[in-house]
Amino acid sequence: MVKYFIHDLAFVETEVIGKGTRIWAFAHVLKGAKIGENVNICDHVFIENDVEIGNNVTIKCGVQVWDGIRLKDNVFVGPNVTFTNDPFPRSKKYLDRYPETIVEESASIGANATILPGVTIGKNAMVGAGAVVTQNIPDDAVAIGNPAKIIKYLQGA
Repeated sequence: MVKYFIHDLAFVETEVIGKGTRIWAFAHVLKGAKIGENVNICDHVFIENDVEIGNNVTIKCGVQVWDGIRLKDNVFVGPNVTFTNDPFPRSKKYLDRYPETIVEESASIGANATILPGVTIGKNAMVGAGAVVTQNIPDDAVAIGNPAKIIKYLQGA
């Protein structure tokens, strides 16, 4: 019995994949990644080694999930969201360990948002499309703009 689905045109090196997960065409998942149950990884997604993805997560097309990124349960990552993991990137200079960027349970990140390294996006928070997140976003907050600013808090999210 097959526990998960991997499209014939995906390249998946990890063996840590939860049941019900779907990985679509042209996705590449490296060996060290940990992927939970019922995750949907859409076309053209790249997932590096030191990555943890919880249960019921959706990662839409064109997203790269770099070392140090942690996506908790029920997170939504919109198309072409950009995660970063090096606060001072230089060509051919690599960190021994990358800062942890945490997206807490049930948070959503809109299309084309950019998430800087080492931030935490709180539970049930919503980051608007195109926002540039430069600092932590609290639980239940809605943040938009560049740099992202909180415009309201969700009630009963």
